[in-house]
Amino acid sequence: MKYNDKGFFAHKDADIEDGAKVGKGTKIWAGSHLMPGARIGSNCNIGQNVFVGAKAVIGNGVKIQNNVSVYDDVIVEDDCFLGPSMVFTNVINPRAFIERKDEYKKTLVEKGVSVGANATIVCGVTLGKYSFVGAGSVVTKDIAPYRLVYGNPARNRGFICRCGMKLSFKGKEAVCECGQKYQKTSDGEIFSEK
Repeated sequence: MKYNDKGFFAHKDADIEDGAKVGKGTKIWAGSHLMPGARIGSNCNIGQNVFVGAKAVIGNGVKIQNNVSVYDDVIVEDDCFLGPSMVFTNVINPRAFIERKDEYKKTLVEKGVSVGANATIVCGVTLGKYSFVGAGSVVTKDIAPYRLVYGNPARNRGFICRCGMKLSFKGKEAVCECGQKYQKTSDGEIFSEK
């Protein structure tokens, strides 16, 4: 594997249009297409057949598996994982005969989120930091940080550590097997690292 003079690797069959910005150490594989204006951070891995829109932003250390489209107005923060063939949408009520490009809704994927294979993320939602969306899920509303969700529609199934292990709370506290400690806040819903 040979990095180009800009410090990233692009497979000979990748299409990186002029004006796309790619950070150092990033790898882009065959069949991927980056539109002008697309922004990708450093040390990312962009799998085969990935599309990145002109107004999409991808942070550092992001792994995007094969067959994912990151459309305009999708922001993926650092250290996220987007599983194979997961789907973002960008319009709530699409019609082939009505152009609604001025109605795109912003979708935010916060730091450290994992999205499983074949999951669908409906536009306009925020996936809170370190949340985990199970394979095949359909996300139709915001997901709070550190939540494990799955199903159609995706529902809260518990809490998850930054390391990806499910947490078990005893009262207001949980300690992950990795040693990370958590404490629920007074509202009982959102918790923060202790």
